[in-house]
Formats: sequence, C-alpha cells, structure tokens
Amino acid sequence: MRSAKGRLNPVAVLDKLALQVHQFLLEFYGHPVWRTPLPPIDELVSTILSQNTNDINRDRAFDALRKRFPTWDEVCNVDTDELISVIRPAGLANQKGPRIQQVLREISAERGSLDLTFLKDWPVGEGRLWLTRFKGVGPKTAAIVLLFSLGLPAFPVDTHIYRVTGRIGLRPEKMSVEDAHMHLEKLFPPESYYAAHLNIIRLGREICTARRAFCSACPLQTVCSFVQNQFK
Repeated sequence: MRSAKGRLNPVAVLDKLALQVHQFLLEFYGHPVWRTPLPPIDELVSTILSQNTNDINRDRAFDALRKRFPTWDEVCNVDTDELISVIRPAGLANQKGPRIQQVLREISAERGSLDLTFLKDWPVGEGRLWLTRFKGVGPKTAAIVLLFSLGLPAFPVDTHIYRVTGRIGLRPEKMSVEDAHMHLEKLFPPESYYAAHLNIIRLGREICTARRAFCSACPLQTVCSFVQNQFK
C-alpha cells in the first residue's frame, strides 16, 4: 500500500518488519515448543501467580497449590490465610491469594462451574473482554489463556516483548503495555503468534536484556532501529 506521494504506508512497513522479525527468529531459534498446555482455568491461575515473579517461583507455587488442593472448588472455599501460605513462593501472596479466590468464585457464580473451555467457541475479542472483566486479569493474562490453552489467535505482551518491540521499532516508544497487545496483534500474522511470542521472549532474556542489548549477537541487527540509531 502506497500513499499519494509514493511512499510506503507506515502500517505496511511495520507489517513487513514484524514478518521479518518472526522469520529471522525462526531461523535463529527454530520453532519453539512450550510446556504441555494446561486447562484454561489452570492456566488462568498459573498466570496470575506468574505476575511480578519468574517461571521457577510460579511453578513452585502452582505445584504446591495443586498438591494441597486437588480441585479448584477447594481453593474457592479454603481459608484465605492458608491459601496465601501455600502460594508464598510466587511472591505477593497477600495480593494473589485473595485475587485468585475472588476470580474463581466469580466465574463459578456466573457459569455454574470452573470450566472455561466454552471460550474456544467465542470470537477471540469477546473472550478477551469476558476474561478481563475480572479484577487481576489483564490483557496479558487473558491472551495467555486464549493462546496457549485454547489455541485462539491472541498475542500476549510481557515485559520482554514490550521492551524488545520498542527497541526494534515495532511500536511507538510511549505506547502503553495495554495498547501494545492490540497493536502487535495487528502487525504479526495470527499463525505466527505462538512462535513469535516465545521467540521474542527468549531474545529478551538472552540477548536484548533489560540491562544491556548484546547487539553483536542478535539476529535482528539488520532490521532493528536500536542498532541503526547507534550508527547515526
């Protein structure tokens, strides 16, 4: 798509850049495979536990939670202080414990069960809106449930993806994390969401880190605004 002056439309430029990023990362890292998908209600709780912590602490807390309480109905009804004690490895347990209980209770009251597989039959936008109505369920948490548990086309944006896409030039510098979800979802092809999400996170953890960007080791040097600006 070109403007009247013959220049490429900026949206088309970003579309092309997003596809290049995806393809270069596939060549560099290959097709990523995440852990075995969890049922959507499990993924929802796991993702709430993951907020402001790392994967190891999240998994420790989630495993302890499932061991202590075999059903989610038990989590709904247990004393909150006991729940907080069990999930303490995830950090911020005093916030996450009541939040998890409240979300589970509200879903159970509205749906009559804690089965979220019905969302697979909904348009992804409606599913996102439904999930984010619950306190503590933001765009990233909703997108993770939709993408990884239900196989729906949603693009989660975590801190690594937000940082890396900003450096590359895939989003406006001052765009909020919330707005970045829909922005990046429009740029990347839906079939690329799974691999692009995981590969960009890996790049952010290993090469394009928060403290320093190791540009000489990066497979995106030829398309990255951060690299190009260093030579101006």
